[in-house]
Amino acid sequence: MSRHLLSRKLQNMSESATIKMAQKARELKAKGIDVISLSLGEPDFDTPDFIKDAAIQALKDGYTKYTPVPGLPVLKEAIAQKLKRDNGLDHELNEIMVSNGAKQCIANICLSLLDEDDEVIIFTPYWVSYFEIVKFCGGKPVPLYAGIDQDFKVRPEQLEDVINEHTKLIIFSSPSNPTGSLYSKEELEALSQVILNHDNLFVLADEIYEYINFIGKTASIGAVSGMKERTLTVNGMSKGFAMTGWRLGYVAGPSWIIDSCAKVQGQFTSGANAFGQVAAAHALRAPLDETFAMRDEFKKRRDLVKNALDQIDGLNTNNPEGAFYFFPEISSFFGRSNGKRVIHDADEFVDVLLDEANVAVVTGTAFGDPNSFRLSYAASEEQLESATERMQNVLGSYK
Repeated sequence: MSRHLLSRKLQNMSESATIKMAQKARELKAKGIDVISLSLGEPDFDTPDFIKDAAIQALKDGYTKYTPVPGLPVLKEAIAQKLKRDNGLDHELNEIMVSNGAKQCIANICLSLLDEDDEVIIFTPYWVSYFEIVKFCGGKPVPLYAGIDQDFKVRPEQLEDVINEHTKLIIFSSPSNPTGSLYSKEELEALSQVILNHDNLFVLADEIYEYINFIGKTASIGAVSGMKERTLTVNGMSKGFAMTGWRLGYVAGPSWIIDSCAKVQGQFTSGANAFGQVAAAHALRAPLDETFAMRDEFKKRRDLVKNALDQIDGLNTNNPEGAFYFFPEISSFFGRSNGKRVIHDADEFVDVLLDEANVAVVTGTAFGDPNSFRLSYAASEEQLESATERMQNVLGSYK
């Protein structure tokens, strides 16, 4: 048997670069090498006890059976309340759906909306899976790049220039993975004016990092006047509640699209797990004290890493307003040598950090930017201090 027997769709799909680098780091650790992995976007905190207790109680209460494909009413009600309270979004329960992680929400949406050659504008740098999901669903990804000089945020005139009769969907995250940039209410309003001038154009707004922001309340594009019927707001429990392993995401949007997403999910996975949904409802209704404590810790780490990265000659960094990533621009390192090795591109840059500093980060190529790399500061202060010190020592030897 041979790989050529695999489907063309599968052969055209790239492996997730973040997962690949994390696996590489784990393999080196298993060999006894002291690798610090700053590659995965996973909070290093444990799920708060009150959420775990709610799941245990749900199990005792018999929440062990199949669930409705769109989600348990108790969770959908909690999501509706949360969306109104935190985002200014007023959605009925039939406009909300629960999935096995926000990633499944995105796949459901793309499978529901995209036909062959429909174009999808993806704000770039982008999260690695957007591009591959769009391709797999038959769409044509159209990267729209915004560099560090504009804080990685797309401007309205840029967006207008790439919209055409084939454009069906726009995808972006705010706060952003991988850059940590965050769109303001005014910036979202300006983008919305462009979108509303074009019929049959929808937005997938990924707000999974909503609670990890360092400037206060975030803004939702779906709350802009006229945008509710154009917007699919995706969120989940993984980042703000440290529930990555629970696999619970949700989407809110027009009921006819939500119905289609449920149709897709009903054939692929059916509903998300029962006891986890009950626990998630408890999390969304509870005070956000533990979530904000995690946020405050991430802000301390951001400041620590920012100070360390600024001491490395050749790295150009912004000051992220949310999420837990830095996305430094590194083109000035291309062509530098330590006398034994030359850095030609971002892929070689991250290999140098892994091979010589034992620090795992992810090449910017995976995020649509070949001149950068992503560093996650979802790690302890001790690990971050050690990792950045190693980076300073190794990169300082390249002239």
